[in-house]
Amino acid sequence: MLSMLIRHAIQVLLAAGVSQEKIREQTGASLRSIRRIAKEPAVADVDQEKARQQRSLGRPSKVEVHREAIEAMLSEDPRLMSLEILRRLRALGYEGGKSALYDFVSGLRASDSSLQMRFEGLPGEFTQHDFGQVEVRYLDGTRETVVFFASRLKYSRWVEVTIVPNQRAETLVRTLHGHFVAFGGIPLLAVFDRPKTIAIAWRKNGEVTQWNSEFAHAVLELGVGVELCWPYQAQQKGSVENLVGWVKGSFFKPRRFRDRDDLLAQLAQWRTEVNELRPSRATGVIPAERLQEERARMRPVKLEPGELGLPVPIQVGPTAHVVHDTHRYSMPAEAAGLPGTLYLYPDRVRIRAGRFEAEHPRLFERNGHSTLAEHRADRLATIAGKRGKRYLKRQDLFELGSIAHEFLTELVHRNPRSWSDDVDALWDALQHAGDDPLRFALHMAVAERRFTAAAVIGHLGLRPAAGEGVLQ
Repeated sequence: MLSMLIRHAIQVLLAAGVSQEKIREQTGASLRSIRRIAKEPAVADVDQEKARQQRSLGRPSKVEVHREAIEAMLSEDPRLMSLEILRRLRALGYEGGKSALYDFVSGLRASDSSLQMRFEGLPGEFTQHDFGQVEVRYLDGTRETVVFFASRLKYSRWVEVTIVPNQRAETLVRTLHGHFVAFGGIPLLAVFDRPKTIAIAWRKNGEVTQWNSEFAHAVLELGVGVELCWPYQAQQKGSVENLVGWVKGSFFKPRRFRDRDDLLAQLAQWRTEVNELRPSRATGVIPAERLQEERARMRPVKLEPGELGLPVPIQVGPTAHVVHDTHRYSMPAEAAGLPGTLYLYPDRVRIRAGRFEAEHPRLFERNGHSTLAEHRADRLATIAGKRGKRYLKRQDLFELGSIAHEFLTELVHRNPRSWSDDVDALWDALQHAGDDPLRFALHMAVAERRFTAAAVIGHLGLRPAAGEGVLQ
């Protein structure tokens, strides 16, 4: 069964009017499969087994059960004729067709071809993408390992290069999205030269069996087909020029930089030169002159970069918090124990679990906490007993970090019998003012060595009501 992203790529090409014969050459799928996929609903999920069960995609392979036997035959004699393999499998009970077996064997054979080819892309047809890494020595002698993500339109040769913090899948997806916006549209196919970033598991013939979920979701959301160029398949490498090597040779190696800010400024200047001022060596034409023709054939970018949410499966914990990448985000108390999905945006997270939903600013500092005021009140209402409520409030304050820990430690030891009144007042201040203002007020009170709720609230510009210890 063809992978869901390959089916998606075929659907993209069909919708663009590409002939079935050309799609067969491009994707390796048979014409029969392409015709069948043309009648299927649009791909909306990359879960292979789920799609097979829900939509009855593909047919059970009669060849697949004989994989080990075929691999053993080819291992013993790589040049063994497919006709002989068919004869031997018939003796083992194979009842499938000849063509299906021949296609299967062809995918398993090791290629001994050394031919490399280069071809010209058509307007809006291909983009090429890859991560690169280079060690930069600044003029003051300091060194830095710089990671970058490069994208280039095959036809116009317009290039985008962005310095990135790492080579994680989310970084790839968000930078890719930004480059599509800069290009002014989305091509038919995006070609990647380093599939290990986005493919988790694959067969020897290069067929991906498990994609990175963040990448797969983004590809479906953006509506772009994917093509991988495998490092160990030389016959493909020639069709994808060495983009990373070109960026290093054209920009990083011949230039000198004072510091990182100077590097970024020179990178912006270089992009202008290679895109708008200098003819491409490959075409002899300035990329900007071809870009308008290319944009006319590309499809609009459906989402702004900030609107792309990457789904992450989660489980709401027993304290009604969701943990993602060491960060804790609150949910309503009734959501405790429910499975759900966290949608990761550049500046926020949105969480759905059952009928419950919450949105938080995205946290980046390790072990950070984000608890919404309504969730604190909700949890407090579900706790029975005065003692339980007291310690829950104190725990909410502890989550403000080390400054709260220092303040509360002093408060409790100085007032072992009456600290709960101060905690009540501070918790109310937290509900009214929020995390950061209260955290700042705690810093001020600790600096003054004044360990009372009144001292903290004074720095908030708030005052407790007479005799109540709460905020007005």
